[in-house]
Amino acid sequence: MSKMISSVSPHFHSPRTTQKIMLDVIIALTPAMIASVILFGLRSLLVIVDCVAVCIACEWGFEKLCKKENTVSDLSAVVTGIILALNLPVDIPLWQAALGGVIAIVVVKQLFGGIGQNFANPAATARIILMTAFSGTMTAWALPEAFNLMPDATSGATPLAMMAKGETENLPSYLDMFLGNTGGCLGETCALALLLGGVYLLVRRVITWHTPVAFLGTVALMSLICGKDVLQQLLSGGLMIAAIFMATDYSSTPATRSGKFVFGVGCGLITILIRFWGNFPEGVSFSLLIMNILTPYIDKLTRAKPLIGGAGK
Repeated sequence: MSKMISSVSPHFHSPRTTQKIMLDVIIALTPAMIASVILFGLRSLLVIVDCVAVCIACEWGFEKLCKKENTVSDLSAVVTGIILALNLPVDIPLWQAALGGVIAIVVVKQLFGGIGQNFANPAATARIILMTAFSGTMTAWALPEAFNLMPDATSGATPLAMMAKGETENLPSYLDMFLGNTGGCLGETCALALLLGGVYLLVRRVITWHTPVAFLGTVALMSLICGKDVLQQLLSGGLMIAAIFMATDYSSTPATRSGKFVFGVGCGLITILIRFWGNFPEGVSFSLLIMNILTPYIDKLTRAKPLIGGAGK
C-alpha cells in the first residue's frame, strides 16, 4: 500500500517563489531608496545597509542556533531591513537602527515561526518599539536640501507635526510634499517614488489594489468629512509607504479580497483617529499593528462559505 502524504496548504505549485516575489518588492523599493539618498544624503544609505545587514545576520544566526532550514536566500530579511530603514530618520544612531532589525527578525518574525507565521508586520512593530524606547532620536527629523547628494541637514518638524500644532502657514507646497522635500523618515517623504513602486507591484501582480485603495481612500474621505486638507493628509507621514508596502504583507494581512478591503478601511479609520485626536501626529504604524492582530478574525468573517445541499433537500 502506498503511503498517504499529508501536508498543509498551499497544495498548488507556482513558478512564483518567495525569492522572486521579494526580489520584485526590492525593485519596487529602489526608487524610494534612491530618493532617500538624493534628499537626505549618503548617511541614509548607511542606515539602509545597517538595517539590511543586521536583519540578514539575525535570520541566519537564529536559524543556525535553532537548527532550522536557512531562509536567508528567500530575500525576505532583506525586504524587512529595507522597509525598516525607510521608516527611520536619517540621523538615528546606527546601534538603534540595528536594534530595530533584531526586534523585527528575532522577536516578531522568528520567535513566531519564521516567514509566513508572524502575526504582525515586523518593520511596523519594530518602529513602534523604537519610537516608544527612543522617542528623542526617533522624532528628530532632518530637513533635506532637495537634490543635493550631500545635504547639510537641519532639524525641523514634519508636515504632520506642523498640522498638529496648527502651523499650517509653514507647510511645504503640494509639489514639495510629492517630491519629498520635507522632513520625515527616509522613505516616507517622496510620494512619487512610492507610487512608482506601487505601480510596479500592481503590474507584476505581487499586490492587489484592494488594501492600498481602501487605506488611502478612507483617509481621504475621513479627512474631507473632518474638514482637513485631503492632499496634505495623503502626502504626509508614512501613509503611502504603509498602504503600498506594509499593509500588503502576505503573512500579517487577510487573504481574501473582501478581507483586504476591510483591512484597508480599518487601517485608514485608526490612522485618522490617532492623527486628529491622539497624542501622536502619526498613527500609521499603530493602525497596522492593531489590524494585524484582527487579521485572523477578518479572514474568518470574509472567508467564502461552501454551499451545503443535495437532492431532496
